[in-house]
Amino acid sequence: MYIVNTTNAKESMFKRTKKFLQTTFLGGIIIILPITITVFIFKWLFNLIGDIIQPLTNQMVKLLPLPDKLDEIIAALLIITIILGGCFFVGLLIKTKFGQFIFNLFENTLLKKTPGYKMVKETVNQLFNRKVSPFSSVALVQIFQNETLVTGFVTDEHDNEMSTVFVPTGPNPTSGFIYHLPNEYIHKVDVKVEDAMRSVISCGTGSSALIQKMNLAKKSDLS
Repeated sequence: MYIVNTTNAKESMFKRTKKFLQTTFLGGIIIILPITITVFIFKWLFNLIGDIIQPLTNQMVKLLPLPDKLDEIIAALLIITIILGGCFFVGLLIKTKFGQFIFNLFENTLLKKTPGYKMVKETVNQLFNRKVSPFSSVALVQIFQNETLVTGFVTDEHDNEMSTVFVPTGPNPTSGFIYHLPNEYIHKVDVKVEDAMRSVISCGTGSSALIQKMNLAKKSDLS
């Protein structure tokens, strides 16, 4: 006769539920935060440029009688054009040595001292795949050589049937651990690096795709 410890079962369920809610909520914040910041900055620029060019648009309305609301639409399109043109110009400037020097100076003296800037920058870079990835492939790794699996990225392969993998920490993938393991403990999966990185950033959300790919690979090897 088995006695079920309902207290431990409830505590375990509570911990799993709490962890699920925390990781899901945090993952949502990390995805939404860059979008919210972008919208906020765009709105701020829109209002700022609108105030600057208002005398010009008022003069245009006097010279060119326009139907109701059409002058507002033209003004909005003009503001958007200025913002997009400014972004393009800044992008061109950053490609030059002088522009890169100015940006690095501005980033080091001001931006890096802003709380949360580093996390937001890295998150945006990973989400929009702006960085050239140093990782050759995604893998599920048995770092403890048991049934425990962690998401990792193969960074180097050696002649002695060993590989080097980087296991990032979530939700900030810029830090992590480097392991040198036999290939038998490294299970490569057919998943894009940026997709796996999004899973790390969102604290494991979407990891089911990695598990499914690994199971499919095992079935393929057996057949």
